[in-house]
Amino acid sequence: MRKSFTLSVLFAVVFGIAIAWIDSQPNWDDSGISTFLVLLVSMLAGYMAESKPWLIALAVGIWIPIYGIILVQNFGSLLALLPGFIGAYTGWWIAKILTVE
Repeated sequence: MRKSFTLSVLFAVVFGIAIAWIDSQPNWDDSGISTFLVLLVSMLAGYMAESKPWLIALAVGIWIPIYGIILVQNFGSLLALLPGFIGAYTGWWIAKILTVE
């Protein structure tokens, strides 16, 4: 496994957990910012990894649904996976375009 892929997965997990923690705070009521952060972090991590964008998307976006389903029984939080997949595949696609020789 390449070092850049491992670092990008670590980056994705750390920031995914941080976003989920911020989103779970009682006074936080701005899901638009959380959605944008998931999209941005997954795009950056997808660009850095250059492979397996599905894994990057899950590493960033799975933490909000885990919290939402286990602690609050909010199955609608699974929608947080969508910006993760959009961002990760966009970053992967940009990396593929820029590395074409």
